[in-house]
Formats: sequence, C-alpha cells, structure tokens
Amino acid sequence: MGALAAPAKASSAADGREPRTIYVVGDSTALSYAVTEVPRAGWGQALPVFLDPKTLVVNEAVSASSSKSFSAAGRLNRILAVIRPRDVLLISFGHGDQSENPSRHTDPWTTFQDYLQLYIDGARATRALPVLVTPVERRRFTKDGVPYLSHGEYPDAMRALAAATRTPLIDLSALSFALWSSLGPEATKDYFLEADDTHLQARGAIEVARLVVSAGWMLPGRDRRALREPDISADLLVRPATRPGPDPL
Repeated sequence: MGALAAPAKASSAADGREPRTIYVVGDSTALSYAVTEVPRAGWGQALPVFLDPKTLVVNEAVSASSSKSFSAAGRLNRILAVIRPRDVLLISFGHGDQSENPSRHTDPWTTFQDYLQLYIDGARATRALPVLVTPVERRRFTKDGVPYLSHGEYPDAMRALAAATRTPLIDLSALSFALWSSLGPEATKDYFLEADDTHLQARGAIEVARLVVSAGWMLPGRDRRALREPDISADLLVRPATRPGPDPL
C-alpha cells in the first residue's frame, strides 16, 4: 500500500478552523469490512454513525495486526506523514499482540507498552491527540453463563501506560465486558459472529462504537442525539468495495 493521502477536508468550521479527522489504528475488530462481508463489521467502521458529518474518520485498522506488526509494516509512519494538528489518533491493540507468532507477539509490560509509546510519541510530535483504547472484549461465558475476561494483562498494561504518560484512555475492555455481562450468553449471539465469538456483526460493531464515542469525551463532533438513539440501522454503515489485506507474517 502506498503512502496515505491527506483526507479531503469538509468546509471550515464556524471558528475558521478546519474540521478534525479521527484516525483509527487497530485490528480486525475495528476495521472496515467490505460489501461482500455482510454481516461482519468493525467498530471503527461504525464510528461515523455517532459523529457529526463534518468530522472525518479514516479507519486504518487492518486484520491480524498487533501494535508491533502494524508499525513494522510501515502503516504508522504513513499515518504520521499525513495526520494534522488537532486530529485524533485512536490506538487500539491487544488481540493480535496475544498471538504466539513472533512477528505479532508482544509482552504486556515491556514490548506492548514500548510499541504503544511509538504511537503516542508520533502523534504528539505532529500535535495530534493520541487516545489509547483498550481492546474490545470477546464473547466469553462459562457453561454456567458467567462471563470472564479474555485479554490477560494487556488492558492493565495499557491503562498503566495511559496513566504514566497522561494519555487519554477509553477503557473499551471494561465497557464492553459490562455490556456483554448485562446482555448474557444468549443475547450476545446477535452481536458476534458465532464462528469465533471475537469478530462483530453489524449490531455489535454499532454498539461498541457507541461505547467508544460515549466514553470519548475528547473526540470531536460527538452526535449526542445519535448516541441516545436505541435503534441504529446497519444500513448506515459505509462498506468499501474491498478491505485492506492483513499485515505480512
């Protein structure tokens, strides 16, 4: 993939400043799925539903990515070449970092934090705002219907880094775990692909995006009316013709 082009800006805001862009970096739980992949969807794909149309979303999430492999593939540098002051970089990794594949694997308290620091420092160097987003929880229940966590120490490591570096944090792990717990093992089947209980259907992507924007006080263009709307149609999701390929192993 070649270098990213700076997104076309909408008309200037009333204060004379250009509208801000939200860039999303992450894995297959966040990426934008193609028209041929219905009902699969990612929460980054659903973010615009809860934002003012003048706020642009550039979803650069890629399947099978970790904080390490995304950076190693040059994707972070391509974003940093075009991101602008006051834009937002949403940084959400953790699923791929748990992989045993050495090209993806990171350790929660060492290399995971080291790679996340690259994203934080890179965004700040451009005067953009980095925001850490803990990974969305999987659909995991015991045979007795008791929910349990699936990401080990990765969310805690991200929370600690956010506190140490004074980086805004959206604790999507905790928020999604609370939502899945409240819904229970049967109702959550409508939010996930049954094949793996990790990837989201459109309904799940929409509700996870609602969690991100609701908690994201720092995000520009939040549409409070949409956030209060209980029934968001999956038809509102914009689907590309194709999706980005996975990072090389």
